[in-house]
Amino acid sequence: MSATPQLSPVAKMERKTLIDLIEGGKRLDDRSSSDYRPIKIRTGIIEKANGSSFVELGKTKVMAGVKVELGEPFEDTPDQGVLTVNVELVPLASPTFEPGPPNENAIELARIVDRGLRESEAINLGELCLIPGKKVLVIFIDIYVLDYDGNLIDSSAMASLAALLTSKIPKYTVKGEEEKIEVKDEPMPLPVSNYPIAVTAAKIGRSIVLDPSYEEEQVMDARLTITVDKDNKICAAQKGGLGTFPLIEVQSIIDKAISKSSELRSKLLEAVKAGQS
Repeated sequence: MSATPQLSPVAKMERKTLIDLIEGGKRLDDRSSSDYRPIKIRTGIIEKANGSSFVELGKTKVMAGVKVELGEPFEDTPDQGVLTVNVELVPLASPTFEPGPPNENAIELARIVDRGLRESEAINLGELCLIPGKKVLVIFIDIYVLDYDGNLIDSSAMASLAALLTSKIPKYTVKGEEEKIEVKDEPMPLPVSNYPIAVTAAKIGRSIVLDPSYEEEQVMDARLTITVDKDNKICAAQKGGLGTFPLIEVQSIIDKAISKSSELRSKLLEAVKAGQS
């Protein structure tokens, strides 16, 4: 995911073989250029979290947990709650992940997920304000990558949205002139009103493929992630890698993202509904 990826010697040797295969209309796992790997979504897997989910995208495994706490608003948005996204690239998930503070890949991944949720206004942060300028609800989304086999962006975005959609928080009320905050044991859902879906395309040679696997990410020239909301509006985009996309390729990826996001959103909402039944 690094913006300045360095290919390993093995990847460099395999690059031509992969490019020839993809330009011949084939991929290592027999998918078409627009196919995603099998997706499995489970919710409610962390008992003590307000909401949680586990997403498998092929062999990539990502877990997301939501925790909601009382806190203070930002000075420039005194009447809105706070959203914070963190990513942990757990070392057991890949030999390339190292322990320690978040590196540039983890920070970039968190920002892409955050931007999609924020710019689509997936959460009505205004409803999370209790006392303007003083007390709001703070939503923490923690993403843990448990097995890395490519396309962490799309899997992390789906895991975060599924966790938010299944989150339950206590009912907070403000009483009297002293503005005392009371917490009632009446679970209520988070105010989620939009469902952004991230779709990532990788450019390999002269070809574009969706949902790049680990092997494809090692040899890709560039990637472009388009996040689409429930009304098929683009709410975020992120380009990575040193390669470039001509305008015609960008338009093609946007068209594919709009089409594919609808399909992925339906799967996610079905999984969330099944988990709540």
